[in-house]
Amino acid sequence: MSEIKIIASNKCWIEDIAKKQLEDISNLNGVLKIVGLPDLHAGKIPVGLAVETSDFIYPHIIGNDIGCGMTLFKIGISKKKFKKERWIKSLDKIKDLSDIEIADIYEEECPILNLGTIGSGNHFVEFQCVNEVYNKEEFEQLRLSTDDIMMLVHCGSRNYGETILNKFYNKNGIEVESDKARAYMESHDKALIWAERNREAVSKKIMQSIGTSGNIEKILSINHNFIEKRQDKFIHRKGAVSSESGAVIIPGSRGSLSYIVMPTENTEISLYSLSHGAGRKWSRSICKSRLKNKYNKDNIKQTKFKSHIICNDINLLFQEAPEAYKNIEQIIESLIEYKLIQVVATMKPLITYKG
Repeated sequence: MSEIKIIASNKCWIEDIAKKQLEDISNLNGVLKIVGLPDLHAGKIPVGLAVETSDFIYPHIIGNDIGCGMTLFKIGISKKKFKKERWIKSLDKIKDLSDIEIADIYEEECPILNLGTIGSGNHFVEFQCVNEVYNKEEFEQLRLSTDDIMMLVHCGSRNYGETILNKFYNKNGIEVESDKARAYMESHDKALIWAERNREAVSKKIMQSIGTSGNIEKILSINHNFIEKRQDKFIHRKGAVSSESGAVIIPGSRGSLSYIVMPTENTEISLYSLSHGAGRKWSRSICKSRLKNKYNKDNIKQTKFKSHIICNDINLLFQEAPEAYKNIEQIIESLIEYKLIQVVATMKPLITYKG
């Protein structure tokens, strides 16, 4: 069995089934080390982990949403020009993002059937504003100001990533020197590009729907599900981000703050990886029964920050309720305790859109 390390403080609860899943992965051929991050939770493959391998790669660890990640945009609109009620009204009119047409700016054929859509589950678009700045120098280097309205888009490569996984799935892994591994990595890298393009297309559609093209500027973009070659090793990340590409945004649930953080030079202990979010606390199947007496169809669309959620799927609203997620502050505290990050700023939700 290879080395397993869990990065989490005593306050940060990690379910036993997720730990058992790490043990199962540790028995795969070529696995050298596994790190479970504080947002670790169980799934078909546990989410919130990094796996280092040699000789073999494992497409099923990455899963079907290759390149799922987050892009933070500055939209060229200040707080005083933010028209919350008008924007909510406009976004409420969207039946499906696939109905909104935008110009095709790419020469090659798009492998995503509905470019500019976010899908379901925990994917979202969220307008945010700065809540508090902790490191002014790093904050200003990101070309941000406390007067900016930001847009955070969370989605991935949609059907394209699923097509790739179906083609290359092999629970026993693929030898890295094989033609199949090279073909997978070529498709994988293409999916990363199209996942980011998909987030860009979503941002344009959202801005178009509220009646302004704005001046959209990408501040940072990070992937959650991908393989990164590092020297002669391969780091598989499932629900984890690289610490080697500068600033990272770590969102909580729709009812909590998001954190912009700067990785430290200590992330070798976490396989150069950081948490991608708060991580689920409850399975989707139990959320509605646990929360049906707390929320109705109206108040479930409001948060303690007085932000508003736009979603026509009542079941999804319950599944994605803040209570279903771990406490983002505990996730951040764990990363600080292990000296993996410095907090740059926190962002507060204003409007959350779920397709």
